[in-house]
Amino acid sequence: MPLAPDNQQTTCVNLDGLHPFAQGANRFCFYHPDDPDRCLKVIRPENIEARYRRQSPLKRVLGKARLNDNSQEWAAHQQPAIRQLLRAGQQAVVWSHLPHFYGSQPTSLGPANASELIRCADGSVAPTLESLLRQGQVPAELQAAIHRFESWLTETRILTRNLLPHNLVVTNRSGQPELFLVDGLGAPTIPQALAALPGWSNHYIARKIARFRLRMAWEQDQQGLSWEDFQGLR
Repeated sequence: MPLAPDNQQTTCVNLDGLHPFAQGANRFCFYHPDDPDRCLKVIRPENIEARYRRQSPLKRVLGKARLNDNSQEWAAHQQPAIRQLLRAGQQAVVWSHLPHFYGSQPTSLGPANASELIRCADGSVAPTLESLLRQGQVPAELQAAIHRFESWLTETRILTRNLLPHNLVVTNRSGQPELFLVDGLGAPTIPQALAALPGWSNHYIARKIARFRLRMAWEQDQQGLSWEDFQGLR
C-alpha cells in the first residue's frame, strides 16, 4: 500500500556514486538502490539559484521555495481533486494515470521525492510518449490510450501544468498501452485557487488538452519549425 502524500520517510538513502537514469533542467532521477519499483527525484540546487538570479526583483521577493520542483510536486498531490478522490476510496482512479507518490525521502544528495517507477510488462522502464510520437505513425491502440488519459483528466478534474509528451510515459503492463504523467502535475497558484468556481476547472483542463494535442502534432511532424513557430501557424 503506497504511503499517503503527506507522509515522510526517515531512512537516508545513499546515492553517492550512482548515476541518474534521467534528468531534467531542475531534477535528477535515480533508481532507488533498495527498491527497483521506485525512483528518487533529487533537486539540482545550482539550477534553482540560476533561475532565481534571472528573475526580476519583484519575483525575487517571492523567494526560492516556489522554484523547487519537489515542493511543487508535493503541493500538487495535495490538490483538492486528488484529496477528495482518496478520501472517497478512489485510490485506483487516482493512480490509474499517476505514479504512486510516497512522499519525501532523505538521501545523501539531499531530500528526494519518492515515487513509483513505471515499467513495462517485460520489466523495462516505460518509454516517453515523446519517443513514440517521433517514430511517426501513431497506432490505434496508442491513440486509444491517449484518449483514455484525456478522459481521465476531464472526469477527475485533476489539474496539471502544460502536458508535454516527454513528461508522459507509456506502459503495457495491464495488457494495453496506458499513459502515466510522471512530471508536470499541479497548476500554478491562481488557477488552483480558481478551481473551486463552477465550470472553471473544466475550462482549464480543456485548454490543456487542446494544447497537448497541438504539441503531439508538432512532435510527429515538426516541419523544421520550432514549437513557438509551429503554434503560430495553427
